[in-house]
Amino acid sequence: MSEEEKDELSRTREGEAVGDVSDSDLRAQLEEAQREATQFHALMQRVQADFVNYRRRMEEERTALQERANESLVLRLLPVLDDYERALQYVPDVEEFRPWTAGVELVYRNFRGILESFGVTQIQALGMSFDPMEHESVSYQLSDDHEDGMVMSVVREGYKLYGRVLRPAQVTVSRRNNKAGESPNT
Repeated sequence: MSEEEKDELSRTREGEAVGDVSDSDLRAQLEEAQREATQFHALMQRVQADFVNYRRRMEEERTALQERANESLVLRLLPVLDDYERALQYVPDVEEFRPWTAGVELVYRNFRGILESFGVTQIQALGMSFDPMEHESVSYQLSDDHEDGMVMSVVREGYKLYGRVLRPAQVTVSRRNNKAGESPNT
């Protein structure tokens, strides 16, 4: 073999060795790049999920804040509604007041309609079993005709807002007459 052929062979072997090392280095770099890409992709997905959760929480907090603000306003308006109801209970039955009475009833219905559009509902109490979560007992009435704990009358209407009790209904609750010799506290 000539000197030129030996140099050629040696350069080819060095090139193959360099090429082998280069291929393995390139493969290692490619695998590392793929691992990093996978990690960045997973990180991006977590960040996106966190952002979606953040937006949902902010929307829930905004809704809760709005509901609390509505609750405060409605609580201040309920005494006005009570006054309308009391006024309508004592309307004189005189012909000359009928147009005025009709106007007051119209304002009352509109007022109730507005409250209902905000999610205010009246608590049903009369004839129901006493529920301490919705009713507030202000007195009791002895009765043989009703079971213990039945609501006999409503002193002040109660209301819910968004399904939560805003103001409990004040009620009179039935109590069975005691037999002779029994203590009223039993």
